[in-house]
Amino acid sequence: MVVVNEAGEIVLLNVQAEKQFRYSRDELLGQQVTNIIPEGFAERLVADGLRSAAEALAQQIGTGIELTGLRRDGSEFPIEIMLSPLESAEGILVTAAIRDISVRRDAEKNLARTEGERRRAEEELRQSEERYRMLLDGVADHAIFMMDTRGQIVSWNAGAERIKGYKADEIIGRNFSCFFPAHDVERGRPEEVLRLTALNGRHEEQGLRVRKDGSRFLASVTFTALRDASGNLRGFSEFSHDLSESRESGARYRGLLEAAPDAMVVVNPRGEIVLLNVQAEKAFGYSRDELIGQQVRNIVPEGFAERLIADGLRSAADALAQQIESGIELTGLRKNGTEFPIEIMLSPLENAEGILITAAIRDISLRKDAEKHLAQMESRYRGLLEAAPDAMVVVNQAGEIVLLNVQAEKQFGYSRDELFGQQVRNIIPEGFAERLLADGLRPTTEALAQQIGTGIELIGMRKNGSEFPIEIMLSPLENAEGILVTAAIRDISVRKAAESHLAQLESRYRGLLEAAPDAMVVVNQAGEIVLLNVQAENQFGYSRDELFGQQVRNIIPEGFAERLIADGLRSTAEALAQQIGTGIELVGRRKNGSEFPIEIMLSPLENADGILVTAAIRDITTRKAAEAHLLRKVDELNRSNEELGQFAYIASHDLQEPLRMVASYTQLLSRRYKGRLDSDADEFIAFAVDGANRMQGLIRDLLAYSRIGTEGRKLTATSSEGALQQALLNLRGAIEEGGALVTHDPLPTVLADQMQLVQLFQNLVGNAIKYQGPGTPTVHISAVRHDVKKWLFSIQDNGLGIDEKYVGRIFGMFQRLHKREEFAGTGIGLAICKKIVERHDSSITVASQPGMGSTFSFALAGNERKL
Repeated sequence: MVVVNEAGEIVLLNVQAEKQFRYSRDELLGQQVTNIIPEGFAERLVADGLRSAAEALAQQIGTGIELTGLRRDGSEFPIEIMLSPLESAEGILVTAAIRDISVRRDAEKNLARTEGERRRAEEELRQSEERYRMLLDGVADHAIFMMDTRGQIVSWNAGAERIKGYKADEIIGRNFSCFFPAHDVERGRPEEVLRLTALNGRHEEQGLRVRKDGSRFLASVTFTALRDASGNLRGFSEFSHDLSESRESGARYRGLLEAAPDAMVVVNPRGEIVLLNVQAEKAFGYSRDELIGQQVRNIVPEGFAERLIADGLRSAADALAQQIESGIELTGLRKNGTEFPIEIMLSPLENAEGILITAAIRDISLRKDAEKHLAQMESRYRGLLEAAPDAMVVVNQAGEIVLLNVQAEKQFGYSRDELFGQQVRNIIPEGFAERLLADGLRPTTEALAQQIGTGIELIGMRKNGSEFPIEIMLSPLENAEGILVTAAIRDISVRKAAESHLAQLESRYRGLLEAAPDAMVVVNQAGEIVLLNVQAENQFGYSRDELFGQQVRNIIPEGFAERLIADGLRSTAEALAQQIGTGIELVGRRKNGSEFPIEIMLSPLENADGILVTAAIRDITTRKAAEAHLLRKVDELNRSNEELGQFAYIASHDLQEPLRMVASYTQLLSRRYKGRLDSDADEFIAFAVDGANRMQGLIRDLLAYSRIGTEGRKLTATSSEGALQQALLNLRGAIEEGGALVTHDPLPTVLADQMQLVQLFQNLVGNAIKYQGPGTPTVHISAVRHDVKKWLFSIQDNGLGIDEKYVGRIFGMFQRLHKREEFAGTGIGLAICKKIVERHDSSITVASQPGMGSTFSFALAGNERKL
């Protein structure tokens, strides 16, 4: 494909153009098209003063132009070009589809050689025929003639003229199928005979043949294939004999009669039955002896015998001629008196007694019942026709409209009476009526077969002369009048407008596809890749051409293609719906066979061919490695935390007893020997007592911290006001000593561990009282609805406040902002608060400024009961 602007410069091409002309894309872009197509193409882009570039193109648009292409190495090759104009902002561009027709040209040359050989063979056959003509003309009791490979008669002997009734100049050049009965010709028996003869070299058969005057006779026929020295088929010969002239013909004829599937009755000119088969006995309920010699009127009361009577102006054969080869519907009469519908086929047979009539009689009771049922169905069919949402038109083989529905009236703007009997060309000018015409080599049904079941896009014409695009679905309908064609016609004006818009969007879509950071693959419902971007090429290691049309299973072996298959209860779109918009983790396979983890995001895309699926594919090898690393680190961290918790618990628990002893004895030393020793001893003992007390406090806090997660109680409905009261009771000494004022709003019932909630309030209120400057400490506790499910608690004080740069540190272990000489404590209190709040599925925050006090906040899940 090559796109050329009005200046004859190549502005776009595809990979096939690179291969065909053996240039790279960069070498051709911007070059004159005459570099690869020296003559004929560029001239069509030039407009003179009397016509535009579009008019200059119009002579060739839509037709194949044969020109010569020039490759990069200077070699020339024949090409065929299809031109198509494309309007753009830069003017009219011309898209050229270029096909290398070197193979076709070679085939045409070969065909010319084959035709010459055929003509030489015909000449040889003619010469051969001359050599045998004198010999064959001496045979008078057998018809002998030769045919070419198509069954056209090329020689004729005297015996053939006598038996078949044609002179040589009347029959030579005609096809030998004229000797077969009409029903044999319709079912293709002549062609079948030639095929069997060519296949086996020889073919023999007995059957009815037709003379020039229309009479029939039973013949024994032998066909032979004629071949040259190289084994090539040159034609056929036929050697036939009239069995009615043979002594053995009677026995053979009886054999044929018995083998017939229908009832067969042979009647003489007087209307007497002279021969019948076993099927006739069964059909009419008589034995053979009861019918031989009886009048045919006894079994066919009316219509048959009358055809055997000839008046003075015509023979019995002439009287029969009106009915030969056509099925006559009459009534048969069984031996028990019951009547039944029959169809009779008559055939004359000459013998020494005169003309006998062979009647093939078929019981058509089932067919008659079917016709009645069909008549009932016809009224239902009309109802269905009217209820159809599309315009429905029924057309006969002559192209005349014989039936239509109300939608057809609306769509084409005619009344029903105006369209009945009119040519379908009046509403569909081109394309439809032509499909109803069959050439001489195939019936109408075969002519229609190319289109049945497929939507054909044509142009419809309304009564007011306006045209509109339509889509037609054809369906054959057999009836007594022949094959009718039912056409469902849909106005596709809206769809065409949408397709035009879609074409504009497609170029944008391709650009977006290429710009995507992930591999992008578009797959149809059959699981075939129809579009991909450069990232997909890089990720899977294939070139674009290698992946187009391939099954998506080649690059994603399992999981993806299965999502495109819909069962009988849901559509493909519904089958996809479970995954659309979610990332699916699968395994991709590169061209070299290596596999790697991928994540896919699916998105459906509807177009004229059905639902396509766009898949954004991301290589998650790095992420998977990071996840595995993270899992290992989490496991290690969990083990470390467990070990740390056990260590803290054991250490704090086991240190309690010796530390209690040290504290007791240092306190005893302080009480007993204070002032009795020198001042240094008193100071040293005071240091020991203070260190022991601080160590006891630190161990208690560590033990409390370690127990929060391991020995916490189940969260239950807890009165937060009750928990606060218990905490204030525990802090009574500190409140009285500091003269603190603690107030609170009504507090709700929440889901909490009561003991831990008491500890949380106690630590926060205790800190608010402890970290104070001069003046009266004030603390206020409140709770407001945070959302539908939680309460937001606030503990506000007027204390020293916290510098913003320390806010991130204060909830850590052993973090102190003041010296021990200023404020006592271990630096674990706020860490315990943080851990308690986290166990309650929340977090704790602080808002504070130095000298302006602090507000600690946390949220707890509510309960239906409120205080």
